[in-house]
Amino acid sequence: MIENIKEEALSLAPSWQELFYTLHRCPELGSGEHQTAALIRRRLEELGIPYTPMADTGTMAVIRGGRPGRTIGFRADIDALPINEDTGLAYSSQNPGVMHACGHDFHTAALLGAAELLQNHRQMLAGAVKLFFQPDEEGDGGAARMIAEGCMEEPRVDAMLCCHVESGIPTGTLAVKAGPICAASNPFAVTLRGRGTHGAKPHLGTDVIAAGAQVITALQTISSRRTSPAEPVVVTVGSFHSGEAGNVLPEEAKFTGILRTMGGEARERVKADFRAIVSGVAAGMGVEADIEIFESYPGCRNEPGMTELIRRAAGKILGSQNVLELPEPSLGTDDFGYFADAVPGCYYYIGVGNAEKGFTYPNHNPHFGADPEALPLAAAIEAQAAIDFLQGI
Repeated sequence: MIENIKEEALSLAPSWQELFYTLHRCPELGSGEHQTAALIRRRLEELGIPYTPMADTGTMAVIRGGRPGRTIGFRADIDALPINEDTGLAYSSQNPGVMHACGHDFHTAALLGAAELLQNHRQMLAGAVKLFFQPDEEGDGGAARMIAEGCMEEPRVDAMLCCHVESGIPTGTLAVKAGPICAASNPFAVTLRGRGTHGAKPHLGTDVIAAGAQVITALQTISSRRTSPAEPVVVTVGSFHSGEAGNVLPEEAKFTGILRTMGGEARERVKADFRAIVSGVAAGMGVEADIEIFESYPGCRNEPGMTELIRRAAGKILGSQNVLELPEPSLGTDDFGYFADAVPGCYYYIGVGNAEKGFTYPNHNPHFGADPEALPLAAAIEAQAAIDFLQGI
């Protein structure tokens, strides 16, 4: 029996927090995380944990227990965002225009902390723990690439867990729910083509800007009029570009965005509704429409057994009163869904909010920060969950 995981984590916290600060200072965008990967691999070498580079800047590591048994995997994403940091923290980003604004530096440091705890007690483990330091979660996704390169094999992974920071809940708490937890996503790009003309003679052309405005407005009826109010669907248009002069009706307009659903039948229906509305409104306005809808992350569903595993493990570290039931799924996306589609999995939120320290801003905000005091708690929960899973608890 491995005891006092929380106490051991708290004693090691200063070194993990220094690692977190180092990662935060040197953020790198997806698939370009070379310095980050080097730091992760150097730390694994220091701990004596064998690893394999994967998906270019990704890393898979394996901690093998002293006895045979099952295998559990943990995912930490490692990439940053194209945001200029404005936190004023002493360990702020040193790379202009790039910031760890979604807590991936925290995820990485926490998993390396859990790795140290588990490596310290590996002879008492029955089975293996696999660590996936995954690139490019914010971009095209590194999860599918790592799976394609065989990260789930040798030893074969039986279950997966993934921790994500949440500044909306305080340090010392964790939130989770069984069932759907993250949205499936379908980015899109639409190009409208018409006939350009002088702004004084609109009747001689076809106005792609007016058509685009009508299309974008009509698309909002997918969620407001074509979907049950109880079903989460979001249609976001994030960019619209057309024309260069105020007295000219241009020949082309482009807009891009993303569809978010909880997957399954809703995903296919929303894509079909999107195509029908864009093509129908465009035709009514006399313009042509080229529609591209891209397949992206599949969404994520938490398996009940793995959800209960996290509840129990977190209760041992935080106290059961600090393990919260997440009221509803997020319409955010995460490619951890590829792992959770392959084996039973759970994606949960660790509290990193601290109003006294100013850690209250949401993810993807230039002021976002994660409370370093939460780091040893996150690492201890991951280690406890691995121990419990391998012991069959």
